[in-house]
Amino acid sequence: MTLPSSTEKTGLLQELALWDGVSVVVGTVIGSGIFLVPNSIAKQLPAFFEVAFVWIIGGLLTVFGALALGELGAAFPEAGGLYVYLREAYGKLVGFLYGWGLLTLIQSGSIATLGVAFRIYLAQIVRLTTLQGKVASVFCILFLTAVNLLGVRTGKHVQNLFTLAKVGGLVFMTGLLFVFGHAHQVAISFWPASNEKFHLASFGIALIAVLWAYEGWHVVSFTASEFKRPQHDLPRGLFFGTLIIGGIYLVANVGYYCVLTPGQIERTQRVAATAVTDSAGETAALFITGLIIVSIVGAMNGMILTGPRVYYAMAKEGLFFRSFASIQPGSHAPILAILIQGIWAACLTLLGTFQELFTYVIFTAWMFYSLAVAAVIVLRIRRPGIARPFEVPLYPWLIVLFIFAGVVVTVSAVISSPLHALYGIGLILIGLPVYGMFLARKRVTDREHPQENVLS
Repeated sequence: MTLPSSTEKTGLLQELALWDGVSVVVGTVIGSGIFLVPNSIAKQLPAFFEVAFVWIIGGLLTVFGALALGELGAAFPEAGGLYVYLREAYGKLVGFLYGWGLLTLIQSGSIATLGVAFRIYLAQIVRLTTLQGKVASVFCILFLTAVNLLGVRTGKHVQNLFTLAKVGGLVFMTGLLFVFGHAHQVAISFWPASNEKFHLASFGIALIAVLWAYEGWHVVSFTASEFKRPQHDLPRGLFFGTLIIGGIYLVANVGYYCVLTPGQIERTQRVAATAVTDSAGETAALFITGLIIVSIVGAMNGMILTGPRVYYAMAKEGLFFRSFASIQPGSHAPILAILIQGIWAACLTLLGTFQELFTYVIFTAWMFYSLAVAAVIVLRIRRPGIARPFEVPLYPWLIVLFIFAGVVVTVSAVISSPLHALYGIGLILIGLPVYGMFLARKRVTDREHPQENVLS
């Protein structure tokens, strides 16, 4: 008799419910961004109404993307998420290049970026040398990797715990800022005192920073086959998760501007800590540092939990190392996929700075996000007969808006950091000969074992 919590098709456990989906979205997205990027945004946008507007635009784009993935996830409730959608819409090559980019740069790079942020904030509590800081980053990544080797059940419990802790901490921090802050401070900051004109380029740069704060909203799609009711809970988890994040981010920014002037926010990178220190004293600032560390660790765990499901799906189709598709009987987890991702991400923390890693991730990721969201239109035209339990509202306008924003973000990243963009493109293109190698091996295997290929 097959256990109801497992699936013969993949070997992965069906353990996730709606709350788990929301927790993965919220817990993965809320990392260090909301505490750091307000400084970068204030440097570009002097007035609070512009700041609030860019956060709203970033939130809406994220919700639009989540709705698009909700339609695709309900139509293709398989392990791999974006990899599956890109494969179905554009073919195996595009899907492979995304999976390759995910392992080499996007997912692993996001984990590494969070690892660097972890050591930066840990050093504010415990004095660390440069070497000790790097060891701390590596240890944190490898420890969470070990936790997720125990299986999705353990991984989701850890994720839920960190999500509750960070959301509770953010609510407490914002409440503190509202109590000690002043509403008239927001009113003064709402309109610029100077006659500075609105610049579209500045808004674009600020939007890139906002989208980094929203980075990771899509990763829950990688675990689609591990939902108990994927066609129902995956779209709703994406929608409610991104909506909650947008609300938290907007309210937190109002809290910052209740305490600090735009000039003060522009001059400090530690906006949250500075705002709490000015309003409630130095002791309260330690709480913020602890909250940021909790947020970073929670986001890192979400990335480590979800990414290996893509490499697993690729390996199952013969387009990656076969060993990545092996499932450990006790944990029902893709052990080698999780382990290799963790080791590579730990190495990346030693190879780049926070800013470098962040730029690589945003540029390469948004190329594929735009393609994945556009897949909704492609598949409605090419495969209209697919069952779609959930459909994007206001089709195709939300899709078109997201694609346009994706092009703007990608072009802005190229203009602002052309060398980093070139490195990102180069790393993706290295995947072409790698794909050719796996495809040739798959064809040989299919010829030698045709019955095995049919059964798989």
